Amino acid sequence: MGSCDAPGLMPVETAIEKMLTVVQPISKTSTLPLAETLGRVLAADLKSPINVPPFANSAMDGYALKRADLEKQETLTLSGQSFAGTPFSGTCQPGQCIRIMTGAELPEGTDTVVMQEETESQGDQIRFLAKPQAGDNVRPVGDDIKLGEVVVAQGTRITARELPLFASLGIADIPVFERPKVAFFSTGDELRPLGEPLAAGQIYDSNRYGIRALLDKFGCEVLDLGIIPDDPTQLDAAFTKATSEADVLITSGGVSVGEADYTKDILAQQGDVGFWKIAMKPGKPFAFGKIKDTWFCGLPGNPVSAMLTLYQIVQPMLAKLSGHSQYQPPQRLPAVASTVFKKRPGRTDFQRGIYHVNEQGQIEVKTTGNQGSGAFSSMHQANCLVILEQERGKVQPGEIVTIEPFHASLY
Repeated sequence: MGSCDAPGLMPVETAIEKMLTVVQPISKTSTLPLAETLGRVLAADLKSPINVPPFANSAMDGYALKRADLEKQETLTLSGQSFAGTPFSGTCQPGQCIRIMTGAELPEGTDTVVMQEETESQGDQIRFLAKPQAGDNVRPVGDDIKLGEVVVAQGTRITARELPLFASLGIADIPVFERPKVAFFSTGDELRPLGEPLAAGQIYDSNRYGIRALLDKFGCEVLDLGIIPDDPTQLDAAFTKATSEADVLITSGGVSVGEADYTKDILAQQGDVGFWKIAMKPGKPFAFGKIKDTWFCGLPGNPVSAMLTLYQIVQPMLAKLSGHSQYQPPQRLPAVASTVFKKRPGRTDFQRGIYHVNEQGQIEVKTTGNQGSGAFSSMHQANCLVILEQERGKVQPGEIVTIEPFHASLY
């Protein structure tokens, strides 16, 4: 991978496309007990080993009968009962019916269920007030899932929706892809760990906590290398450790144009720079490349910039690396601006906003106010991103904008 020679700043969509073009999924797989697979990515199509339901059963509480019998008479003799887990053991004879509960196995000799509300009973004589169609209120064998059918495709990330499905099929062990191992650290002499007093010019390192939270949500295995000062020797050692242990290295800080920003220099010495600087606000100083077999993503140092570039640009790459071929980016919706959104043409803006649905059913969105890349309180206040196109300028109230409601990974 060579350096990006395109003039100017790279559009966000181009940056994502370039990353997805060169990154290939991790091929290593393992088989895990079902209870341990939440958030993992399925490594093979999962086929049903059984029919669901495995037997024809009732969709209603009522009476099972042979539909043809109702052509001859409207009253049948009750000759037994079928409950879920305790089916009727005999055969229903002509002129007879069987009391049946929802989910119970359809007795031999019957093909239809009449709901109890459409009957009258006197002792063992059941009068049917309606004539159903043959097969009414019966769930046939394999009505939900058929034997051998692919129920979940390879590349699906397993959620709470899939776990009970697999359990209902009796599948105890699940093939999954190995999770991407992601090493990360923050850089900067000004950063201090939590719990230590701040000296003049120092700030607490907050980026690692946001990065760790998102990586956990993305389903990655994480390796936190802490805070690395602006020292070439220590940075070089951190790079060496990360590239020997991880599939991806993510740094925050050190990729801008400051004199003490050594990260980009070390990347250029040890590996290849795919591109540097994108047309995104906040988040312009974003670097992507590769060192040996490890992908590198250099996030900006400002807290909002680091979070947004990880969420918008790195997340799709990590999804592909994990084998998550069913990944869909967060949903975007049109909304009416209810406040001014300040912007200059040149970069795609990801501003923090608060949206709601008004009385007319329209989505309205307002700004959180301060959109500075260091104003992280705006992320807490917001419930969406307002995405303003690269060449768009200032937005006035009443104009249509695109919003991206916060995905579950940001909650």
